[in-house]
Amino acid sequence: MRFSQYMHEWLYGDTGYYTRYNAIGKEGDFYTAVSSSKFFGGTIAKHIIALIDEGFLPGDATVCEIGAHHGYLMADIIEFLHTLRPELLETLRFVIVERFDALQEQQRHYLQECFGDAMHLQHVRALEELHVKHAFFFANEIFDAFACELFYKGNIATVRNHEIVFEEKDAIITELAARYHKDRGEIAVGYEAFAVAMAGAAEQFEFMSFDYGEMLARPDFSIRIYQHHKTFPFFEEGLPRATLYATSDITYDVTFAHVKDAFEAAGISMVAFQAQMTALIEMGLLDLLQMLQQHADENIYKQELEKAKMLIMPEFLGERFKMIRFRKDQPSFK
Repeated sequence: MRFSQYMHEWLYGDTGYYTRYNAIGKEGDFYTAVSSSKFFGGTIAKHIIALIDEGFLPGDATVCEIGAHHGYLMADIIEFLHTLRPELLETLRFVIVERFDALQEQQRHYLQECFGDAMHLQHVRALEELHVKHAFFFANEIFDAFACELFYKGNIATVRNHEIVFEEKDAIITELAARYHKDRGEIAVGYEAFAVAMAGAAEQFEFMSFDYGEMLARPDFSIRIYQHHKTFPFFEEGLPRATLYATSDITYDVTFAHVKDAFEAAGISMVAFQAQMTALIEMGLLDLLQMLQQHADENIYKQELEKAKMLIMPEFLGERFKMIRFRKDQPSFK
């Protein structure tokens, strides 16, 4: 089979890694911004309020997360919306795009446990099921979870018994490799269809996503496996791929130029591309921490400050992770 099919089955097959709840953070296979600090979601909530205040979104817009895992990020956003602008919980509509029933149930249970009937939550299995006027879409580490083809000097990879062989050709993948100046590396599959689906899901929206990678493609393979906070290069000699298959995370660095081109081809404009550190600070992370300092016990403030530092420290998540934002249309609702 092609590598893209192999990776899709690894992550999303009947027993795939993402079909069930996997712990994230200290007890899991890796850390994310969400597992590091609730102020990640808090800063996104502050940004949503800013979009409403500036007139880009109305107060009854749809707030939609794509790939919510346990629901922690959505919960953090709702908690901070309640703290900063509680009346918005009565007007905003909250949606999670989640294809798996088991994860839908866990997300629904967790958010119900947190907020009861104070907010309205809807699930859809795909963006194609959503049709709204105004929306704020967000995702964390989604583009690195798209299946990809492995490309090497004109050939793409096929997989036999977990072994990789470069022996097939594909004109579309070859064209993409040339466009992003790759003679080897990962070529994501599905960005274009994802952008088209989002363009059809809302008449006017902003989409914000965080992921690791660079605007320009890396000159080599970055594909790797995470298990119990250990990183295994995919082509490491002796790597037990059969054992790691579907029990660990498989990922690669995002080429954001490919993401940008896919969205622009769907009529959606990129409005920002920044290091996570810069983006969170500009959206008001430090303002939220200052508010906490003024109203919380000093020990609680220090604990949350240390957690929040993980979001912006260059050596942790601050520089390697990037934020990209897109917009479709920009009417005023004031």
